[in-house]
Amino acid sequence: METPTVIQGRLLTSEDLDLVLALRKKFPAWSQYQLSRDLAKRWNWRNSKGQLKDIACRSLLRKLEVKGLIDLPAPRCISPNRYRHQPVTPVAHDTTPIIGPLSSLLPLQWFDTTSEPNRGLFSWFLASQHYLGFRQSVGENMAYLAADRHGRPLACLLFGSAAWSCAARDLHVGWSARQRRERLHLLTNNHRFLILPWVLIPQLASHLLGKVTQRLSRDWQAKYGHPILLVETFVDNSRFQGICYRAANWLRLGETTGRTRNDRWNRAVAPVKDVYAYALHRQALEKLRDPS
Repeated sequence: METPTVIQGRLLTSEDLDLVLALRKKFPAWSQYQLSRDLAKRWNWRNSKGQLKDIACRSLLRKLEVKGLIDLPAPRCISPNRYRHQPVTPVAHDTTPIIGPLSSLLPLQWFDTTSEPNRGLFSWFLASQHYLGFRQSVGENMAYLAADRHGRPLACLLFGSAAWSCAARDLHVGWSARQRRERLHLLTNNHRFLILPWVLIPQLASHLLGKVTQRLSRDWQAKYGHPILLVETFVDNSRFQGICYRAANWLRLGETTGRTRNDRWNRAVAPVKDVYAYALHRQALEKLRDPS
């Protein structure tokens, strides 16, 4: 293995790989769960709340296996990640057109998506109405179901892991590879933004972006024990012009290269997208480079 190298956001050395191989030899009957838990403890790999990052550790081990560097025991149960691709259950909902000025909807409400029926409704809206569909999120994420003052659903917004590498964003932040590795968790990506198709309200999209960015870092702090300093999103410019992001004062930083994290041959395998970012703190860029 070329060392040191970054896998799953962690700098992995030859000594780390030797430890994995030694544990596999010493405890051949261990499951992937037992191995990842033990390694996470040995590495003290924890999130901001002190919880072991054993799921991330399991993902790292599986990537090492794909590279042919280790041999893992067969999984003993169905991975929770497999449920990401299962069909979403349809949920009945009202599709009566919502038309009028933005002021007629205010103040907005934000429904809790961690419990039913809002969770099911959020999932079904994205699965049935968003062109990218819906998958269960893995890792830190925040989901919002916005409604008007009468409780009528208007939009879905989903935030999750930021891209590991994005040239336009990384140039904008001005951080080193080490700084990015250590502080990427202080970024999030707006993976999904859906205004329901029967909601026809001028300026609603930019208003929602403004409202959600006012609360996003605070909500993240309460849920995961750390703030968010910068939000990014990628807009498919063959479909959209990013007007609502620009209207909400997001900055267009450039374009993606068209590569995905699984591209091993430097070939463009995904649509080129515009990169937008929004700082949630006045000194966001300075803090990402030097948090002290």
